[in-house]
Amino acid sequence: MELHTFGFIGLGLIGGSLALALKRSDPGCQIMAYTRTRASAEQALDCHAIDMICESSKDPQFSKCDCVFLCAPVGSNIAALSDLKNIVRKDCILTDVGSVKTDIHQAASEMGLDGRFIGGHPMAGSEKSGFSNAQAHLFENAYYVITPSEGAPKESIDAYRTLASSLGSIPLVLDYRQHDYVTAAVSHLPHLIASSLVNTVHDLDSKDEVMKMIAAGGFKDITRIASSSPEMWEHICVANSNNISLVMDTFIRLLEECRTEMAAGNGSAIYKTFERSRDYRDSFSSTSLGSIKKTYRIYCDIVDESGAIATIATTLAVNGINIKNIGIVHNREFEEGVLRIEFYEEEPSLKAAEILRQHRYQIWIR
Repeated sequence: MELHTFGFIGLGLIGGSLALALKRSDPGCQIMAYTRTRASAEQALDCHAIDMICESSKDPQFSKCDCVFLCAPVGSNIAALSDLKNIVRKDCILTDVGSVKTDIHQAASEMGLDGRFIGGHPMAGSEKSGFSNAQAHLFENAYYVITPSEGAPKESIDAYRTLASSLGSIPLVLDYRQHDYVTAAVSHLPHLIASSLVNTVHDLDSKDEVMKMIAAGGFKDITRIASSSPEMWEHICVANSNNISLVMDTFIRLLEECRTEMAAGNGSAIYKTFERSRDYRDSFSSTSLGSIKKTYRIYCDIVDESGAIATIATTLAVNGINIKNIGIVHNREFEEGVLRIEFYEEEPSLKAAEILRQHRYQIWIR
């Protein structure tokens, strides 16, 4: 079974990146799309990410598709699924890219689409949103979870798995209920924790905002995802509330245990808490991306003198290395180096470190 003609409902960060990745993998493939905001579709058409703009989710052009990706919010995806079920061919794969699977799987079943709907969740993303931030390489080395509905043909599942691999992803087939429980722990709860931690500092800070001023290093790293789309995370938390509540119970229990041990002055128990988390975290694989996209950065010691940052930026630019962000680290309690340089991918970060070391800069990689 070959997948060559694709349809999209929605072209945000994930949908747009999928379209770009499909075109990179198979330049001859045909892609059509409908977006709520036509400007997004026109932007995608102008940069050749798609070949045709559809007028609605009921557009008869979708009948030509081998696979249709639903890339809008969950409620909109379910409505589009209802529109598409009598338009697309019987062998067309209907899929989504949502972070929560239960609602859309149940809706597909109620519509009689068991066997035709195969859920999908490329576990990659960014705190930024919209087609303007889409990247063809977004899914490289990231898990792409595939959740087949009951009765989905093996041929269709295999075709979807092959498609995910062609994008540079690591396909992983799971039951949709297991998917929602796993993502509640490794993706959804961390976003709630990050937001709550930021709001804690906001509520406790003084009028002169001393906390905000010195918040850097580890604090900014673990709260980076708090900058994600509020609209998207509202939908996710409501749709997966039961699973998130279950894992949140464990998290709250562990926090309460820490508070109890600190109040009792039980250093041994506190030590074991940090030891257990360190050992488990250090066992994580660094070869593939999880649900929260990794940031690649290096730290550099420089002398505080005019032109120092410009010299480094020029050196990297001359060597064809694109910098995502660069700035002075004012709080170095947990970090070495004065200058932090961030990159979009791992390879440029390693190359930058090598080049700067050749220029006798002291470099740390994180």
